[in-house]
Amino acid sequence: MDVTWTVKYITEFLGTAILIILGNGAVANVELKGTKGHASGWLTIAIGYGMGVMIPALMFGNVSGNHINPAFTLGLATAGLFPWAQVLPYICAQLLGAIAGQAVVVATHRPYYLQTENPNAILGSFSTIVSVDNGKEESRNSGLTNGFINEFFGSFVLFFAAIAMTKNHFGAELHNIIQSNINSQVANSAQVFTESQIAEAVKTQFAQAVNGSQSVSHMALGFLVMALVTSLGGPTGPGLNPARDLGPRILHHFLPKSVLGEHKGDSKWWYAWVPVVAPILAGIAAVALYQYLYAA
Repeated sequence: MDVTWTVKYITEFLGTAILIILGNGAVANVELKGTKGHASGWLTIAIGYGMGVMIPALMFGNVSGNHINPAFTLGLATAGLFPWAQVLPYICAQLLGAIAGQAVVVATHRPYYLQTENPNAILGSFSTIVSVDNGKEESRNSGLTNGFINEFFGSFVLFFAAIAMTKNHFGAELHNIIQSNINSQVANSAQVFTESQIAEAVKTQFAQAVNGSQSVSHMALGFLVMALVTSLGGPTGPGLNPARDLGPRILHHFLPKSVLGEHKGDSKWWYAWVPVVAPILAGIAAVALYQYLYAA
């Protein structure tokens, strides 16, 4: 779809907001006291985040690329697959979208924030936290190491799979088959077609086939995120996305106890750099590896 960059920025904002509403909305439903989904389990969160990635991808994959993640945007730009001039606007849109999406989660769950007595449950519905943190210095050091490893490898798998499934997906090799079929039809037809008509027919049929294959790829991304949450999500959350973690954490910092309750707690800024830096490094490494193996 050929749209302006302004529309793409708005789309990144909307896609990231939907990600947070569905993802952190599921976390809030599980973690906050009094909700109908309270203590329903980790699988509920995995489904919420899987849908939070899948739905925007199906909606916006052919509009803005549906990055909804600064680490992916930076990884693509580093590899020359995305213009550097658009990196900052994309990241700003993603960060603002994450904040807006989290504001919706807070608005819809405010009575349950007020009932919740566990500060980690409240913060966990905003951003990632490490499970080993017990408030002591030694646990923080362990949490930083474990959190970084977890976020890096989880993000690496996500980004490598994302670019492989959208660039090297089933159906990407259909062009020659479709063109051969059309040429055969033309050769067997009494009607005379111009070269431009043939080219347009090839382009149309190829685009339809590829769009269908890409839709399957976007659905697969949602299932991949579900798998990552269930397999690597226990230690940290996980974040896998700087905007998903930083935007809501900023909102948590500024919202007063009158909104989040007397047990709001701190925003754990000592850990905040991990879910920002680790996914960015993983995104750059994943896209670079893909380029080296498959695009050389």
